[in-house]
Amino acid sequence: MPDSASLQQDLSRVALGDRAAFQRVYRATSAHLFGVALRILNRRDLAEDALQEAFVNVWHNAGSYQAAASQPMTWLIAIVRNKALDHLRAAQRHVASSIDEESEDGTTVEIADERPNPMQLMVQATEGMRVRACMEKLDASHRQSLALAYYHGLSHSEVAEQMRAPLGSVKAWVRRGLERLKKCLESAE
Repeated sequence: MPDSASLQQDLSRVALGDRAAFQRVYRATSAHLFGVALRILNRRDLAEDALQEAFVNVWHNAGSYQAAASQPMTWLIAIVRNKALDHLRAAQRHVASSIDEESEDGTTVEIADERPNPMQLMVQATEGMRVRACMEKLDASHRQSLALAYYHGLSHSEVAEQMRAPLGSVKAWVRRGLERLKKCLESAE
């Protein structure tokens, strides 16, 4: 995670139109913020759109950030969260309006239910339990580095910073952890 003081300073520079400061904010926060959007939307394309809209919002409204009111990451996460929720609401409105539509010949349009059926839910739950069991078998360093990288969307360097470990070690832990996770999942089939 970026340090709060430098992020505050960069946001104040962004408010003045400093592109280099905006680039630093983006590099320091985009992976984490993308993870936030992805957790809300569950679709990579929508999460990318929400993140882009959020950073446009940051560029135009950085002057409204008040350090006394919140930490910079809290402010940025709120913007991304709101954009992601806007996407969810728009998708729900689109589905609701398309349900009411009729085809050209006057018949009602039938929309397939895309939600998983009970069998699919059971398969997903079983797979989740297998992944969880295999994750528990990993060494603590492998498990923590994988969780930070894949569940929290952190880059290798951000994982290294969080774990206070050398970058090379973190890369090795992630790679070895993925290899061991794959072997475990294959043997559980």
